[in-house]
Amino acid sequence: MPKPKNIDKIISLLKKEIKGFKEPVATEIGEKTKSPFLVLISCILSLRTKDTTTGPASKRLFELADNPGDMLKLPIKKIKKAIFPVGFYPTKAKYIIETCKVLVEDYNGKVPDTMEELIKLPGIGKKCGAITLVYGFNKSNYIPVDVHVLVVSNRLGWIKTKYPDKAMDMLMQIIPKKYWHDLNDLLVRHGQ
Repeated sequence: MPKPKNIDKIISLLKKEIKGFKEPVATEIGEKTKSPFLVLISCILSLRTKDTTTGPASKRLFELADNPGDMLKLPIKKIKKAIFPVGFYPTKAKYIIETCKVLVEDYNGKVPDTMEELIKLPGIGKKCGAITLVYGFNKSNYIPVDVHVLVVSNRLGWIKTKYPDKAMDMLMQIIPKKYWHDLNDLLVRHGQ
């Protein structure tokens, strides 16, 4: 697959155009807290939910518990109430509890820092794994792909696929590594 033409110019234009747009919730939480756990949980909440709902739900939940051990002390009813009205909130509450249990039992309460380990967690796929690595651990070894990244990348002609996981792999083959860390944030903001 050929490298995108004018990638430097496109990235530069995107950086100028998005200045007034709000950053994605996971980016904001990662920058403010430097907590892989909070990024991971906010990513679970964000799936199929707009950031305008995810942000307040994350804030309510993290006021109750901001680590796996404390999260496990919360009754699931309290978690559901805190995260409502995120999409599929009963399922997400279950994933949060299951993930926290695995983190405490298998990882000493710490979030693993590899994709291979992250995708073993309940409810975590490559998108949340990549978001956790990029915005929670500040690593630049993946390009998280959500609907905005998928749609914009296809419209720019960089890739041709409707599958986010495939898009991630395709983009990582053609986008220069220096842009990997910021690409999701830029395209999500542009997609707003």
